Amino acid sequence: MDFGDLIPVAGILAGLGFAWIALKYRELTLTHRHAQEDAALQATEKKRLEERLAVLVRIATDRGLETAGQIDALRDRV
Repeated sequence: MDFGDLIPVAGILAGLGFAWIALKYRELTLTHRHAQEDAALQATEKKRLEERLAVLVRIATDRGLETAGQIDALRDRV
């Protein structure tokens, strides 16, 4: 058998292999970019929700007497 005839076939297969690897690399790059954007959006949303939660915790743990006293003090001014 003459292996000289297989050289063009090996070249074609190698070219297809490199093209497939390049395609997969590009897919992974795009997936990574989208994951980073999604992570940034989630971080922003998490920060916003933490700020809202802090306000709700402050409201829930505020003593009603303090709030009532502040309301009465405002009424006394008028």
